[in-house]
Amino acid sequence: MRLNSGNKNRLLVSTSVLIPLLTAAIQAQAQTAAPGVTSDMGVPEPGQADQAAAPTQAPPEPTDGAPQTDIVVTGFRASLNSALNAKRNETAAIDSIVAEDIGKFPDSNLAESMQRIPGVALSRSDGGEGRNISVRGLGAQFTRVRINGMEGVSQVSGSDIRGGVASGRSFDFVTFPTEIFSALSVRKTLSADVEEGSLGATVDLRAPKPFDQRDDDLVLTGTARGIYNDIRKKVDPRLSALVSKKFGDTFGVLGSIAYSKRHIDEYAYSAVDVVPTTVYGLAQPAGTANAGVIFPFCTPVGYVYNGVPTTSPVPGYTQPNGTPIGADANNCSTNNPRTGTAAAYDYIMSRTGVNGKPGGGVYLPRLPRPVKSSQNQERLAGSLTLQWKPTDNTDISLDGLYSRFKVHRLDTMFDARSFGRAISNNGQPLTSVRDIEVDENGSLVHGLFDGVDLRSEMQDERFTSTYKQVNFNFDHRFSDTFRLFGLAGINQSVLDVDRLQVAIDSNDTRDFSIDFRDNPDIPKITYGIDTTNAALFQYGPPLPTGDQRGQLSNFIRRNKITSKTFELNGEWEAASQFTVQVGGQYRTNSYTARERQLATNTPLELPTGVSLSSLTFVTSGVGKNLDGQLQDFVSIDPDKFRSAVGLDDYVYCNLECAKGTYGGVKETYGSGYLMFKFDTENILPFTLRGDAGVRYVHTGLNTYGPITTASPPGSTYPSMYVISEVSRSYEDWLPSINLALNITPDLIARVSAARVMSRPSYGQLIPAGSANLVIQTASFSNPFLDPIRANTFDGSLEWYFAPGSLISIAYFYKNIETYIQTTSTQVPFEDIGLPLSLLSGTQLRPTDLFTVQRSNNTPGGPLRGWEVNVQLPFRFLPGALSNFGALANFTRVRSNIDYIISPTLTRTAPLVGLSPETASGTLYYEDEKFSIRSTVNYRSSFLTAVPSGSVDADSTSNASSIFVDASASYNISENLKLIAEVSNITNETNRLTVDTTRQDPLYTAYFGRTYALAVNFQF
Repeated sequence: MRLNSGNKNRLLVSTSVLIPLLTAAIQAQAQTAAPGVTSDMGVPEPGQADQAAAPTQAPPEPTDGAPQTDIVVTGFRASLNSALNAKRNETAAIDSIVAEDIGKFPDSNLAESMQRIPGVALSRSDGGEGRNISVRGLGAQFTRVRINGMEGVSQVSGSDIRGGVASGRSFDFVTFPTEIFSALSVRKTLSADVEEGSLGATVDLRAPKPFDQRDDDLVLTGTARGIYNDIRKKVDPRLSALVSKKFGDTFGVLGSIAYSKRHIDEYAYSAVDVVPTTVYGLAQPAGTANAGVIFPFCTPVGYVYNGVPTTSPVPGYTQPNGTPIGADANNCSTNNPRTGTAAAYDYIMSRTGVNGKPGGGVYLPRLPRPVKSSQNQERLAGSLTLQWKPTDNTDISLDGLYSRFKVHRLDTMFDARSFGRAISNNGQPLTSVRDIEVDENGSLVHGLFDGVDLRSEMQDERFTSTYKQVNFNFDHRFSDTFRLFGLAGINQSVLDVDRLQVAIDSNDTRDFSIDFRDNPDIPKITYGIDTTNAALFQYGPPLPTGDQRGQLSNFIRRNKITSKTFELNGEWEAASQFTVQVGGQYRTNSYTARERQLATNTPLELPTGVSLSSLTFVTSGVGKNLDGQLQDFVSIDPDKFRSAVGLDDYVYCNLECAKGTYGGVKETYGSGYLMFKFDTENILPFTLRGDAGVRYVHTGLNTYGPITTASPPGSTYPSMYVISEVSRSYEDWLPSINLALNITPDLIARVSAARVMSRPSYGQLIPAGSANLVIQTASFSNPFLDPIRANTFDGSLEWYFAPGSLISIAYFYKNIETYIQTTSTQVPFEDIGLPLSLLSGTQLRPTDLFTVQRSNNTPGGPLRGWEVNVQLPFRFLPGALSNFGALANFTRVRSNIDYIISPTLTRTAPLVGLSPETASGTLYYEDEKFSIRSTVNYRSSFLTAVPSGSVDADSTSNASSIFVDASASYNISENLKLIAEVSNITNETNRLTVDTTRQDPLYTAYFGRTYALAVNFQF
């Protein structure tokens, strides 16, 4: 959703109203605090924040001058208070969210919970569910996630517009249900005892333990939800249960399980790319009039350019294999007459863009299409913890965690593919232009075309993401001054993907129109044929003329990440309130990627007696869910197709045919640290808490990957992979300091500084090079990439002016010394470095230009920003109004990175994934029986790629968004609660654009509102 002037005005009005209200509230809160009563709210001792986050009931709160009785606060308010206590007693900048009650996290998704934390912005995945987070402008790849103290990575597969198959270090929160966790914390500043790898933040997820629970020996709780989406219109189940049993005072067992099914329908308009008409145009051959000039489309009959009669394609044009396409003075190709108008063609050729070429100032969507994505998701997760506490000085636990996220996604699309194909595939140069209009920036307003090839695409993907972890934790205090603690564990993340893509074509259709005049984000498209009639489409091998008759591809992939960690720490209180902490850690991360593909992507003729009508269905609901702009269309049924063509008998290959992926990364980390912790409360007239230390880490890297080369004579396939191996190492010294000064008992100033680093993604480190012949691109990775390193500073002021209340402001600065960019250049295929044998069987020439992308280290730049956070229960109001409360935060970030657009051109722009402004606000009401709250989250637009990967476009962006969610609960009894939830109340969309100036629509998706009703029991 765009933040238009109306939205901005509403935000400004809301702000102008809130400021005086908050000011009055703060004064009232301060006045109602009892004289002589501190507002520490029973906070734990410094350094015990991890333990403080675990309880699900907040400590008693003092009342106005009255005797302090045991008032137990539960639910959402208790969750806020526990998190605030933990934050207050940390020396570093850490924000937490804890469970409202046993087995009851505040939100249905962990990433969505974190939106309430200042500086945290959410990226949403399929169905609008939270997938990744960015912290203070730094994206998911810069955020490390630890589960029960161990770093973990979870992986998913998504559509190409959402990143495709994961190959990085980012954590996909969608794979985990909230019910198996009791607390999370976002560590924005680092200390020496926290392992390296985070440039933005370290997120700690913590599963509950038996001795975290209340004093009952047996705890049993469960929740049953029914979830309904107003697009899919289907009720789905979500179930969870937790049981905890203590055996005496020394041993306990806790188990939790969560299961859910979800059906998602999502509708979208996608352009795939937006490019100038010159990209897929045809240059006039040497020796002819206007030689070398690129003519984007088929010229009209008798067309004159620069005063010279010109015909493109020239009469008698042949493909590289010598086959004529049927071009003559009256026909673009056989049975495809020249119907364009000279006025429309002159209009295009009169506009030169940044490339200076005639026609280069007209930008068209490459594959304009409606998209329907249907998903069936199944998520199963659980935890099991054994905890032994023989004495108060010893705590030993064995934690196990398992999660399986299983998805079947069916995407259907209907393309006008002529705008994204060159003459080698009988694409754009064989299309006639009857009418066209663009705006002042060259973006298409509307157009009418003939000779357009249409394609119905189906992508059937089944993937399973599995995560397993076991870790042994121990903590023993040998004396009042000496303690040893550590962990040993292993986790594994496995992603299995099976993706089938099948397309059917209807070529040279007339009367195709695309019109953005009614809706700038979703065009009205008419096709000139009945798009639901399978008899109008073809499937089979391409014709010698270059006419395509469908497409086939299938890959089967497995990504596996295995991490092993051993950590030992010692803590010695050398003097009162002065502690020396030393420790070491040994970790290994192993990433492997294996992918097999069909040996041939050439469609075969359908078996005798099999028609497309017997293999297809109609994708419906397109017009209804996309503002009536687009149409329903015929699509391949994946199960019927597999059976009819005998797909299981097709040959798959990998190394021997240079297809798919075969690579891996093995990293070994050896690290040690020395840190001093101190507190001057009993030494100096002021209280200064802090830690200072240094961490040393040595990283050993072994990586291998595939390089395409020509096969030896007599081989089955023209090309093959050879495996390239690279070994290297590097080291880092990472000093850090965190200071917290109690200016008054309720006013805390914090200062932090550290040197940090973040490693490249696994996919970037695998030495590999490959080409996509369909869209004429090539990509190369770089195993010699260095980490991204930065020096950071953080300062904040926090005022805990009343119980459960906070106002804070923070400033942060990061000097990012190095960065990693994917640079893009256009290079003839013969100069890329890949064998010419890859072009065998295609209509491509060695001189055809390919867009080549490579990963490189480049200079970084500064990042700076500030954030404001308010937490305010309305105790100062009379009666039931005192049960209200509010949370609000606002973050503003700025950064400058010099992006390399081309060998001669750079652009200064913000970091990819950085939203300059983010904000969140929650208003809640809670009493003994009833609780309700609503949250509004705003994220301004942010860049998703620089350069964009598109020709003559500087970047791609995700538009700004405002999401509104709400939930309510009612306690029927002490043991039974009813819950109602609704997300995306305003039916917000996800919208992507390309190019900063033009802001052409790239992708606009609707995923609807989601409602849930639940019952929770607890004994």
